[in-house]
Amino acid sequence: MVRRKKSVKVPAKLKWHAAPLKGSFMVTAMLGFLISAYYVYPQNFNFGLAFMFIFAAMFIASLISMTKAPVIEV
Repeated sequence: MVRRKKSVKVPAKLKWHAAPLKGSFMVTAMLGFLISAYYVYPQNFNFGLAFMFIFAAMFIASLISMTKAPVIEV
């Protein structure tokens, strides 16, 4: 006889939650964007644009995390 595992019930609606990010993540995004704009972009257009896009996305993620993440009691 083969035993079957009990099925795990998944709730119908899963609510989206933002992850709390550290402040250093935002600082890294700002410094990375500035360094990419002043040093990488003049040397190589494609890499400069790609790095600036990545660091801008990081900065937007940190802003979302600041406003939407749950407050953690310490």
